Amino acid sequence: MSTKPTFTTTFADNLAQLPAINGLTAVELFDANGAQVARIENKPGQAGSLRIYVWLASEFGSITPEAAALGLRIYAEHTADAQAHPGKHPNIDRLFAIRSAEQALTLQAVPA
Repeated sequence: MSTKPTFTTTFADNLAQLPAINGLTAVELFDANGAQVARIENKPGQAGSLRIYVWLASEFGSITPEAAALGLRIYAEHTADAQAHPGKHPNIDRLFAIRSAEQALTLQAVPA
């Protein structure tokens, strides 16, 4: 793993520390059984989540419980909003749901 950025309590600051995503239309997420559980597209409203998920997968190999915990820190103020309003932020809700290695998600890039 490379050195992790120093994340703050502000989503915009945290996102700015992650590499830009170029050449991807989306990522598809798969559970341990190989079933697709989600798709995050590179479009307004999802592009930040795409950057976070791609970076987490590059750091941890997949979206593991440890990666999910770090992802919740990266989402910063949006994490508290997601806790207060379940269903409002499905990409954050998904990270809350990952509690064990058996629930880790793998990513498959969808090139542009």
